Amino acid sequence: MAFIVNEDVEDYAAEHTTKPDELFDRLAAETREKTTAPQMMVGRIEGGFLAALVRLTGAKRILELGTFTGYSSISMASALPPDGRITTCDVDPEATGIARRYMNESGHGGKIEIRLGPALETIETLDGPFDLVFIDSDKPNYENYYEAVLSKLAEDGLLIADNVLWSGRVVEPDGDESTQAIKAFNEHVRNDQRVTAVMLTVRDGMTLVRRRAE
Repeated sequence: MAFIVNEDVEDYAAEHTTKPDELFDRLAAETREKTTAPQMMVGRIEGGFLAALVRLTGAKRILELGTFTGYSSISMASALPPDGRITTCDVDPEATGIARRYMNESGHGGKIEIRLGPALETIETLDGPFDLVFIDSDKPNYENYYEAVLSKLAEDGLLIADNVLWSGRVVEPDGDESTQAIKAFNEHVRNDQRVTAVMLTVRDGMTLVRRRAE
């Protein structure tokens, strides 16, 4: 993932963000060693931000679309109360195998359920409401995921969509399928009268969405 801000500034921000447990360093190292797209991992800044959002919202039920190797799941689980739960969805058994080992080692594994299979199919089997939903999966399905989970979001719940700046490619005139999908998703959210949204330049861009009061 390319940095949206100057890389030196990004490094400075990371250095001034509370350092997580050393487990995350080992998880990051194994992710870089054993996966073909380690840039999909959220990292210290975004992991810390997700944990802060869990605490600030008081979330207890979380739905995550895109487990990868578990950095975000563990970050959020660390901020949950003992009775909090995360359901996280992915299609990659190898990446989630890494995730499960670190989840269990972290002491938060009991809060996290991994569901393997296409996320849209899994969502259909889940009952809401969810206090927080984190979308960080395949980009062409972002709009489909959004529509599938919005009705399952709690009245005061928070939906977070990751990678909405897509390494800055969203401001370029053309782009590949994923770029076009992210652009379309961003426009869809901007024009959705059911919600309020704010797009942040954290890491690769994050949009925070809440449903409007009915």
